[in-house]
Amino acid sequence: MATLTYDTLRFEYEDFPETKEPVWILGRKYSVFTEKEEILLDVTSRLWFTYRKNFPAIGGTGPTSDTGWGCMLRCGQMIFAQALVCRHLGRDWRWIKGKRQVDNYFSVLNAFVDRKDSYYSIHQIAQMGVGEGKSIGQWYGPNTVAQVLKKLATFDTWSSLAVHIAMDNTVVMEEIREELIYLDPHTTQPAVEHNDSGCLPDESFHCQHPPCRMSIAELDPSIAVGFFCNTEEDFNDWCQQIKKLSLVRAALPMFELVERQPSHFSNPDVLNLTPDSSDADRLERFFDSEDEDFEILSL
Repeated sequence: MATLTYDTLRFEYEDFPETKEPVWILGRKYSVFTEKEEILLDVTSRLWFTYRKNFPAIGGTGPTSDTGWGCMLRCGQMIFAQALVCRHLGRDWRWIKGKRQVDNYFSVLNAFVDRKDSYYSIHQIAQMGVGEGKSIGQWYGPNTVAQVLKKLATFDTWSSLAVHIAMDNTVVMEEIREELIYLDPHTTQPAVEHNDSGCLPDESFHCQHPPCRMSIAELDPSIAVGFFCNTEEDFNDWCQQIKKLSLVRAALPMFELVERQPSHFSNPDVLNLTPDSSDADRLERFFDSEDEDFEILSL
């Protein structure tokens, strides 16, 4: 599970506290006392996307840096990158500094490099966002970035992701632990280009210091939570787990599961887009509130 949140503007690089409570990293349970190195390696292995500067101008004449406005776009990249890592490398894959990585790793990383021809680059997200009513360089909320990534995924035939966005659901705060671990995008780094041998220097895409932490009470209610299901069996299991959660202490369900789309929904059929389709201007803008509603991004 990964989470998109609003700006925290906090930089905490403190080590993990010595606590008897378990530490959960994307569904994996660890003990600080016996598995601290494993915790840090797991965190370091996640792809970390931050502000960048001096990349090719978006749209040819637009911004060359996303400092101050691209944080939610970078969070969207991170949540999608984790899905691609699970899809192509597996949850057990680890990044080790100096170790040669498999080709699929660089294929995933290249999908997010700051250039116009990368599937999920900031260039693609910013330009696709125009169809969602966002001008290039304008700050996004989780709603817009979720809708944009859903559209971009239709062009990624290598990953073949079917992205579903569940709207207007409730996150049960008491079911979440008191402290969250997260990767903060609010760090500006130089844009990265391939070197003369065609390799992509990748160290700056991995957080090599202890990750940031925040109290659950500081979490903005406008978030997107992502789940990656590799097979239909995974999805069926996810549905069963969600149903079980709804029975715990008669709590409100995190998701409402329905067999068919309710008649009052009117979502454009973006999953029918193909690489031959015209740009996002063909799609009507359906979602118009970034501040009042929140939505959950499911992969």
